[in-house]
Amino acid sequence: MNDPFLANIALFVLATFLGVELIGRVPPTLHTPLMSAANAVSGISICGAIAVAGSGHGPLSQWLGFFATVFAMINVVGGYKVTGRMLGMFRKEEKKPA
Repeated sequence: MNDPFLANIALFVLATFLGVELIGRVPPTLHTPLMSAANAVSGISICGAIAVAGSGHGPLSQWLGFFATVFAMINVVGGYKVTGRMLGMFRKEEKKPA
């Protein structure tokens, strides 16, 4: 397995299986903190996607970096919206005086 492409594909497949198993076993009480941490990781992905888009390795690299940036931004914004809604479910409603 000297081919780096095959090694990267194998690593990606193993990471995918590990991620599915790990996320599937998270209890609901830990879901919101885990989602916040995932949003931070997506922020790092945005930095990497911008670096790829600006690396100057050709138009394919620029387009893939652009799409990676867009999808990572959608993930971050959507994750924060969902986290905000989940945290809003735990807030106590203020009672209005009669």
